[in-house]
Amino acid sequence: MTFFKKYIPLAIVALLLLQFNETWAKGNGNFIAPFKVKMAVDTPPQNETPAPELPFPFTDESGNGQPLYNHDGGLMLSNPSNIKTDVIYNPATGKYEIYQRIGNMDYRIPTEMDSDQFMEYMNQKAEHSYFAQKVQTTTKEQKQNQLIPPIKIGGKLFQDIFGTPYVNIRPQGSAELTFGFNNSKLENPALPVIQRSLTTFNFDENIQLNVTGEIGDKLKLSTTYNTKATFDFQNQMKLAFTGHEDDIIKSIDAGNVTFNLPGTLITGSQSLFGIKTKLQFGRLTSTTVYAQEKGNKKTLTVQNGAQTSNFNVKVDQYMANQHYFLAQFFRKHYDSSLVNPPIINSGVTITKIEVWITNTSTATQNTRDIVALSDLGESDSNFTDHPSYVKMSTGYNSTSFYPPNNPINSLNPVTLENNYPSVKTPISAVSGLISAHLVQVTDFEKIDLARMLNPSEYTLNAKLGYISLKQPLNYDQVLAVAYQYTYNGGTYQVGQFSTDGIPTTNELIVKMLKSTNVSPAVPMWNLMMKNIYALGSYQINSQNFMLNIWYSNPATGVDIPYLPTGSLSTKQLLQVMGLDKLDAEGDRVPDGLFDFTAGITIDPANGYIIFPSVEPFGSYLGTQLKKAGYTATQSLPYLFPALYDSVLVAAQQEPNLDRYWIRGSFQSSVSSDISLGALNVPQGSVLVTAGGIKLTENVDYTVDYTLGRVKILNQGLLSSGTAIQISLENNALFSIESKTFFGQHFDYMMSKDFNLGATVVNYTEHPLTQIVSIGQEPVSNTMLGLNEDFKTEAPLLTDLVDKLPFIRTKAPSELTSSTEFAAMIPGHPKYIGQTGNAYIDNFEGSESFIDISQPYSWSLASIPQGQASLFPEASPIDTASTAAGYNRAKVAWYVVDPLLQQQTSGLTPSSLTTAMMSNNFSRMVLQTEVFPNEQSPTGTPLNLPVLNLGFYPQLKGPYNYDYPGATDSKGLRVSDGINSDGTLVAPTTRWGGIQRSIQET
Repeated sequence: MTFFKKYIPLAIVALLLLQFNETWAKGNGNFIAPFKVKMAVDTPPQNETPAPELPFPFTDESGNGQPLYNHDGGLMLSNPSNIKTDVIYNPATGKYEIYQRIGNMDYRIPTEMDSDQFMEYMNQKAEHSYFAQKVQTTTKEQKQNQLIPPIKIGGKLFQDIFGTPYVNIRPQGSAELTFGFNNSKLENPALPVIQRSLTTFNFDENIQLNVTGEIGDKLKLSTTYNTKATFDFQNQMKLAFTGHEDDIIKSIDAGNVTFNLPGTLITGSQSLFGIKTKLQFGRLTSTTVYAQEKGNKKTLTVQNGAQTSNFNVKVDQYMANQHYFLAQFFRKHYDSSLVNPPIINSGVTITKIEVWITNTSTATQNTRDIVALSDLGESDSNFTDHPSYVKMSTGYNSTSFYPPNNPINSLNPVTLENNYPSVKTPISAVSGLISAHLVQVTDFEKIDLARMLNPSEYTLNAKLGYISLKQPLNYDQVLAVAYQYTYNGGTYQVGQFSTDGIPTTNELIVKMLKSTNVSPAVPMWNLMMKNIYALGSYQINSQNFMLNIWYSNPATGVDIPYLPTGSLSTKQLLQVMGLDKLDAEGDRVPDGLFDFTAGITIDPANGYIIFPSVEPFGSYLGTQLKKAGYTATQSLPYLFPALYDSVLVAAQQEPNLDRYWIRGSFQSSVSSDISLGALNVPQGSVLVTAGGIKLTENVDYTVDYTLGRVKILNQGLLSSGTAIQISLENNALFSIESKTFFGQHFDYMMSKDFNLGATVVNYTEHPLTQIVSIGQEPVSNTMLGLNEDFKTEAPLLTDLVDKLPFIRTKAPSELTSSTEFAAMIPGHPKYIGQTGNAYIDNFEGSESFIDISQPYSWSLASIPQGQASLFPEASPIDTASTAAGYNRAKVAWYVVDPLLQQQTSGLTPSSLTTAMMSNNFSRMVLQTEVFPNEQSPTGTPLNLPVLNLGFYPQLKGPYNYDYPGATDSKGLRVSDGINSDGTLVAPTTRWGGIQRSIQET
C-alpha cells in the first residue's frame, strides 16, 4: 500500500504533463523536438559541471535552462534531426531533469528545472509559437489579397529566359479625379441676357502611383509617377533585366539609367533616359548606353577651403532699371567725389529717405496716392519748359548745379498747391498739373496706392546720393523718392514725407526718378546708373579676389588687357578706368590689382562691381584718351557712347564698339561645408578630386544630395592648400533642347590585380532651329580614353617597415597604379550645316508687338523731306528762322474715356446724348466686333481702346509761327499765310502728322 500511495500520484502527474505537451503542440501548429518523460526512483542529483568557454561569439545553451528551445534557422542554425531531448521527472528532488543525446551519448551536460520553472518556460514557448504562427498567417493572407495575384507560367523556355515561372505585379498608390461645373452669373443690364451667365467645366487629377513588377527573377519593372511632382526628374521609370552569374547578358536597363566611369578625365552621367546594356565575354566586360541627357554638368573649384568662382561680364550687361541717382546734382558730382579714393569727397550725408514704386502686388499697407514730379528740387530746367517754371532764388542759371531743395523752383509742393489747389485732390490732380503746363509721363506721373519700400528692399549710398534696388523695376513701373540730407552745413529736403502730417486724402508730392517713358531723349534717363555690374554672387571675399578689364582686339581677335595702339598700349585698362589707384597698403601707388574698396569700387554684400565714373566707357574714357594725346579720330574706335545715350537693346546692336569684358574670379568664405548651388542632385553624380586624385565618398567627403552640399572630412586637404575640384550634375533645370549621349566602356581583367579599360563617348546637342546665334552653338563632341588600374599586396614592403625600430604596421602594404589618357574630337551636329553656321542676329525670326492704340507712344512727325514743291518749308533755310513750322495744321490723337461712351449712373455727363454715344467716330468698340470668336477670361465682352486721330487743316498746329505773306531769307514764299481770324489760308495745302516715339520703334 505504501508503494501505491507514494508513486501513483507521481504517475498521474507525469501523464497529465505528457497530454499537456501534445495538446499544446497541436494547438499552436509548432512541433517541439521529441522528448520522453520518464520516472526515476530515488535517483541522486548529479554534480553540476561549469560551462566551458567557447571561442565563437554565440552564447552556448549549456547550463542556461533553455535546452528545450528549437532554433528555427538563421545565424543560430536549426537542431539536427538526430538530436533527442528527454525530460525525466525526479520525485526525490521534485525537479525535471533534461537530457540531450545523440543516440545513447549525452552531447550536453544534463540540466534540471523545478516545476515552476518548467511551467513558466512552457508558457513562454507557447507564447512565442503563437505569435510566430500569427506572423506566418498574416504574410500568407497578404500574398493572397494582392490586387494582382502572382501568375504562374509553365514551360522550360520561359524559365530559361526569366529564371522562375512567376509573374508578380504590385501596384501601390492612389488616383483622384475631380469633375465639376462652374457657373457664374453677372447681372449687368448693359449685357445681353445670353452673356450674363457663363458655365465652365472643371477637371482636376491627382495621381500618386508606384508599380513594381517582376517577371521571373531576372526582369523587373519599377515606376514612380506623381502629378504633383515639383520637377519632371522626380517621376522615374526603369525596366531592368538581370542575368545569372554564368550568362553573357549581365543586365539590360531601359528608362532612367546611369553611366558610371572609373576615370576623372571622362566622366559619365547620372541623368540619362534611354537604354543600357552590360555584357561579359570571359574576362572582357562591355557596357553600352544610348540615351538622352536630362541634366547640366557643373564644376566647382575649392582651394584652402574657399570656393572659387569665375565671372565673365560684358560691358553691355550693366544692371538696368535698378540703380538711380537721387538728383542731377549727385550725378554731376559723382566723378569728382571719387577722385581720391578711399576718401569720398562729396560733403553730402543723406539722413532720411522714403522710396515709392508702382504697386504691382496686393499689398495694402504702406500705400499712398502720390504725384511724382521729374523736376522737383532741380536747380536747372531739365524737363519742364513753360512760363510758370520760375527759379525762386537769384543767382541760379542754366549752367549751375545747386543742392536739390524744394524751394529751388516753382514746383515746390507748397507753391504748387497754392497756385493750383486741385493738385491736392486725387480726382483732379492730373487736370491741375496739366493746367500748370506740365506734360504727363514726361514731367509728372500720378500713382494711385503707390507702395513705400521697406529698407530691406533697397540700399542707400548716403555719401554719393544713389539707391540700389534689390529687384529691377519693370518698364511700366514708376520710381519716386522723398529725402532729406545735409550738405556743407546746410539741411535740405526734396519731396514730402508720409510723416510730414500731409492728410491721407491729399496727394503726396515726391521726386520722380523713373517714369513709364524710358527714353534717352529725356534728361531723366541720366538718373539711371549705367556703371554697376553684377557678379552673380553675394558676400564676396576680398581675399584672392581678381578682376581685370579686357579689350577684344579686332585686328587679331585676341583679348588683351590694354588698348592695342597709342600711348595707352603700355598701361592696363584697369588703371585707365580708375580701378587701380592704390596698392595693398592703401597708398596711392597702382599695383596692377583691382582696388577692393567697399562702397566705391565694389559692393561685397550684394556682389556689385562699381566704376568710379558715371560713363566709364563713354565720356570718362574719352577724357583719358584725350589726356594721353589721342585725337578724336583715334579715340573713336575705343569709345562706346551708345551704351549711355541709347537703350540697352540698341547699344547691343553695335558689335564693332562692344568689345570690352570684365573678367576675374573670387572666393567664398573658408569652410569645409561647400554649397553646390543646386538641389536634388542625382545620386552618385558628384565627383571630387584633389590634385587630380579621385577622393572616396564617405571617407574623404560626404554629400547631401537633397540640399546640394559637400562636406570635406579630410581636413588635411583643406589645410594643405590643394585645389579641390567638384563636378556634379544638376537636373532641376535644363534646356528644352534634346541632348543625345552615347557611351561604351570596355574592361579587360588581365588578373585579379590588373585591369585595362577603354572608353568612347559621344555627346550631341540638337538645337530647336537651324539658325543659331553666336555663343550658343550646339556641339557634337567625341571623347576617347584609355585607363589602367593595378593593385597588389606587398608583404616584402610590410616586413621592411616592421624592421624599423619603434614601428609596427597594422595593415598590409599595397602597391597601386592608376593611369588615364583621354582625347576629344570636337564637332557640331549636321543639322546646322556641314560647316556649322552661326548667325550674328536672326532678323527673320524677330517680332515686334506694337500696340498702336496707346496715345503716349506717338509724337509729332517731322517735316516731310525731298518734296520742295509740296513742302517748301523743308528746304534749306536760315536755321534761326521759325519758318520750319509753317504750313503745319493742327493734329490731335487721343483715346476716348469709356465713361463718355456709355450710360453709367452718376458718372457720365448729362450733356452726352445717346445719339452722340452712338456716333461711329466716338462710340465704344467691343472686342466681339473685331474678333467675333475670341472669348474674354471673365465672359464679359471687353471694349477695345481705339486710337482716335483728328486733323484740322484750317487751324494752326504746334510750332507754326506763320503770319500773312511769310517768306524765307531769300524772299521766297514758304507759306500761304493766315486769315485775319487766325485760320489758315488754303487748307488743302496744309499738312500734319504723328510718328512712333523713339523708344517704341
